Amino acid sequence: MLYGYAGSILKIDLGTGEKKIENTPEKMAEEYLGGRGFVARLLYDMIEPGTDPLGPANVIVIAPGPLSGHLLPGSGKTHFGALSPATGGYGDSNMGGHFGPALKYAGYDCLVLEGAADKLSTLVIDNNDIKIVSADTLQGKGAIDAEKELKEQLGEDFQVLTIGPAGENRVVYACISHDFGRQAGRTGVAAVLGSKNIKAVAVRGSKPIPVFDPQAAQAKGEEMYRVCFGKPGFKTWTPYGTASITGWANEVGAFPTRNFQTSYADFHHKINGQAIIDRLLITDKGCFGCPTPCGKYGHAKTTVGSAFVEGPEYESIATLGGSCCLEEIEEVAYANYVCDQLGLDTISAGVVVSFAMECFEKGVITAVDIGREISFGSLEDVVYLLEKIAATEGIGKILAGGVKAAAAVFGGGSERYAIHVKGLEWSGYECRNAPGMMLSYMTADVGAHHNRSWALGYDVSESDADVSELIEAGAGGSLEVSSPEGKVDHVISMQHSRPLYDALGICRLQTMEIGFETSYYEEVYELITGRKISWQEMLSISEKIWQLTRQFNVKHIEGFGRSYDYPPLRFMEEPVASGPNKGRYIERKILDKMLDEYYEKRGWDENGIPRAGTLARFGLA
Repeated sequence: MLYGYAGSILKIDLGTGEKKIENTPEKMAEEYLGGRGFVARLLYDMIEPGTDPLGPANVIVIAPGPLSGHLLPGSGKTHFGALSPATGGYGDSNMGGHFGPALKYAGYDCLVLEGAADKLSTLVIDNNDIKIVSADTLQGKGAIDAEKELKEQLGEDFQVLTIGPAGENRVVYACISHDFGRQAGRTGVAAVLGSKNIKAVAVRGSKPIPVFDPQAAQAKGEEMYRVCFGKPGFKTWTPYGTASITGWANEVGAFPTRNFQTSYADFHHKINGQAIIDRLLITDKGCFGCPTPCGKYGHAKTTVGSAFVEGPEYESIATLGGSCCLEEIEEVAYANYVCDQLGLDTISAGVVVSFAMECFEKGVITAVDIGREISFGSLEDVVYLLEKIAATEGIGKILAGGVKAAAAVFGGGSERYAIHVKGLEWSGYECRNAPGMMLSYMTADVGAHHNRSWALGYDVSESDADVSELIEAGAGGSLEVSSPEGKVDHVISMQHSRPLYDALGICRLQTMEIGFETSYYEEVYELITGRKISWQEMLSISEKIWQLTRQFNVKHIEGFGRSYDYPPLRFMEEPVASGPNKGRYIERKILDKMLDEYYEKRGWDENGIPRAGTLARFGLA
């Protein structure tokens, strides 16, 4: 018996309606754990080169992990993946909430969707009762409204994924929404669902998950909760959630402002975690099994409109607040709500909108092109552009392709300030004085995403101190840059550890933010699955997954290699305009030096292609 897992993979051809239930291969569980590992392996095996990301031959995989759904801290994670319409390569995104546990309780470790339905549909999974039903009444509805309507129709005990108009219209950074504020935001996974004519997926499950030693696993889970509650960081992290990092990121000169023209915002105190508590907060909101609820549910009133919204998280504050220069927390929260309803990733949407604002400011595009004049700091303009993007109307049709594609259309040198790597917009850290974090973004398999390696703390001059303590203390100052020495090893280490949580199906924030010990995951994994494996062995599996996703990009992107790992020219040639890191940038020769060392340590050639011997060493020949 495969303990800890639901035991089955559900594959559905949406075009024919054919459904297959296969046993979860024990070998795949041993070699890839679950979650991100299952997603990467299945996508690599199932998608052929030359596949259109928005065509029926693309595949979307939804997979919780072996620790998802068990009574453990933060065990509500679910992983999503597909051939990305944003990058043309490997794409995935991770979501909290309650969907992954529900999928396992229904009996499935993976949901694999192939083909495309002939009309807009909802997939309903009620244990073994699986139906594809019309979603005509949901067409064009916001993601939040669609989830509410489905829960009213099906019942509150169904866990529901939805896409908004942006997903229906194939915006390449459309997000999948769940639980009225959780998103699988990155790489355009919702555009893939939209291309398959799936508006929503609803799951209800009542099956048990077999556990190797139930009594010991329960006792260990209870101990893990007690340890979390007792950590010094528990009381400082929980009230603010991810927004707690806003002031620190600004003080060290890493807060993206005016489309990353600079890295410091003098209005940061009006859009930070304290501003959320003082001016928005109704209640904290957590995911399945969460002891440290980082979600902040509140009410935002603005001159444009008002809304109840979960958030904003730090990334939304950085890209909608900092990069677009929205200077009040109510405005950031309302823009966040608009993105949630439309089904747009707040990270990419904020970067795309601020890119358009800079293009207008520099005369690359005109008011005639846009349909009006726009400016940094205007919530009205932000909402206007978001709505145009989701509808793919006018200028929105161009911006719906992301900054890389839009810059190719606009020209006029705009590629210099199209902030992305591999076609995925940069998340919320400006890195012209942070070589480790810069390398993290450059080499991330999905494109510029902090999820893969948050090396910024290591870049800070006080790098020997605990980052959470620095945030709490408000420590500032510019980042230590002078030499890239030691950065590569740290980045590689982080690229193994952070994505490992996504394979296990567990939230990393308990470890990363409050200092929870990883040894507990070794112990509870053995009690749940019956397999003894050390954390170091798990990290080796994560490294194997990293090699596989790099090879996925080689397989699917013609000419893929070193050129895809560079940041925009702004970061290599244009000094930071203001703040503690004024005048700083990282020359290309420094980045090349780091890339050379990184490739060598990864076992890749000078163009960043995995060598045959490296693939063979990981069983990927």
